[in-house]
Amino acid sequence: MNFLKLVDLCQNKKVWIQTHNFPDPDAIGSAFALQELLKQYQIETTLCYEGAIDKLSTAKMMDLLDIEMYSYSEIIDKLKPTDMIILVDCQKNTGNTIDMIGLELAAIDHHPTSIKVDYEYSDIRITGACASIIAGYFKDSGITPSKKAATALLYGMRMDTLQFSRGATEFDVNMFGYLFPLVDHSLINLMEKNNMEYFDMQAYASSINNTRIIGKVGFSHIDFSCPDALVAILCDFLLSLVEVDVAIVYSKRPDGYKFSIRSERSEVNAGHLAQKCLGKIGTGGGHAFMAGGMVEKNELTDNDDEFFDKICDVFLAVVKQDYPHILCSY
Repeated sequence: MNFLKLVDLCQNKKVWIQTHNFPDPDAIGSAFALQELLKQYQIETTLCYEGAIDKLSTAKMMDLLDIEMYSYSEIIDKLKPTDMIILVDCQKNTGNTIDMIGLELAAIDHHPTSIKVDYEYSDIRITGACASIIAGYFKDSGITPSKKAATALLYGMRMDTLQFSRGATEFDVNMFGYLFPLVDHSLINLMEKNNMEYFDMQAYASSINNTRIIGKVGFSHIDFSCPDALVAILCDFLLSLVEVDVAIVYSKRPDGYKFSIRSERSEVNAGHLAQKCLGKIGTGGGHAFMAGGMVEKNELTDNDDEFFDKICDVFLAVVKQDYPHILCSY
């Protein structure tokens, strides 16, 4: 992809770089580094998102790397319909990216496309991390990222690929090698230490107490509202059990239920599973190994126990039809 096309598109425009709602380290690192790269071409940008920086690890990352991002509520009065928006680590119509005021003219993402959009600049590739794509822009442009930008990218790559154990491609590995000598490794160590709070422990306890395993499929839910990132971490935790090859975890929210879905079986595509199971009652999609979704309150039932039963039935019906071998005796 010709990065200079994006540079030309940004000329003489007010440019915002928007991540998905409740951004994670990959989204934050990608947006931050892209901002620095565009500045090399005299293009000023502002980083923004909807939701909150809702995890200790992401807040620590932003503090240590001096990253400035603004929530939608903080900038809504400054946005104009003619402003340009670059979507990073997200796309339109995915359920996790708010439609802000402005023109979404560009998208840089590593997730599969669920609903095609004709952006003026589109770089959507299946990689382990969006940060790898941004690192490639620096490498191809011959511009060396600052130590903080390189550190943000490498940290985002490590977090999104679960230390290169999930969804990593040869391209991700090559970009890791490119960034490795440029990063501040002491900051990486600081960001990866002491990232759990007491609230996290309560969420783990709730998830463990509400776990159900059928065949090789694990289900769990948290009885209270958790940040997106924590729901994903708990889904990874459930998947780490030797008895579980496919994990489905959700958190109860005031407005519904936030889902995270994981698969370590090559024949079970988590993104397709999310789309097929949640598409009719909410939104869902993602990668082959990791996906997510949202179901609004009052779908299926208001009763928490009944909702869990029905969600298990919804997923098991699809798994039984498409992947019966992983259900064993079910």
